Amino acid sequence: MQLSKRLKALTELVTKGLRVADIGCDHAYVSIELCQKEIASKVIAMDINKGPLERAAANILMYGYEERIETRLSNGAEKLEVGEVDALLIAGMGGALMKNILSSRQDVVDELKELYLQPQSEIFLVRGYLREHGFVIEKETMLIEDGKYYVMMKAVRGEESECSKVFDCYGKYLLEHKDPTLYEFLSHELKKKRKIVATLSDKYADRVNELKQEIALIEGGLEFYAD
Repeated sequence: MQLSKRLKALTELVTKGLRVADIGCDHAYVSIELCQKEIASKVIAMDINKGPLERAAANILMYGYEERIETRLSNGAEKLEVGEVDALLIAGMGGALMKNILSSRQDVVDELKELYLQPQSEIFLVRGYLREHGFVIEKETMLIEDGKYYVMMKAVRGEESECSKVFDCYGKYLLEHKDPTLYEFLSHELKKKRKIVATLSDKYADRVNELKQEIALIEGGLEFYAD
């Protein structure tokens, strides 16, 4: 079994000894990795689809972790009991869906110690949700896999001292640590958006204004790399 780079990076953020719910577990490769590396004390592997969950159960049995990994058919965290796990791990879905999964079981989230998240899009929604519900991002990593950029984050209980649109969009931790992959991403996006602006005529004034706002935001992120 070999995890993708992004999923491997996400499992490396998990605190050892916690009980973890793997939401949208697919074939349970992440759940198995958490047990193989002696990271999680218990895992509940959950998926909305019966087919993948059956394959997950077969994989768990093949690797011999049926005593430590439980499978559960569930729409998001719907079938979790309050206090049943210490952390949720959610990967490979859009930020809006991820936020909905978390907010739909706020009673469960309110009792968690940590969250491990890998949103595919609208990451600002996830960062905003965390800040508004008493979490701070303790660590965040970014990498490129198959030509795409991915962000993985570990959130723990705490109050965020600073908030801004730049932080929500690009990540306070990544910016303050001058993450090289984020710098590459920002530089690429800046070049791309400037090129688009240069090609648009006056009849696309509204779109040009939107792009200029996006460019200003990117430039705000790049200021962290200035020195």
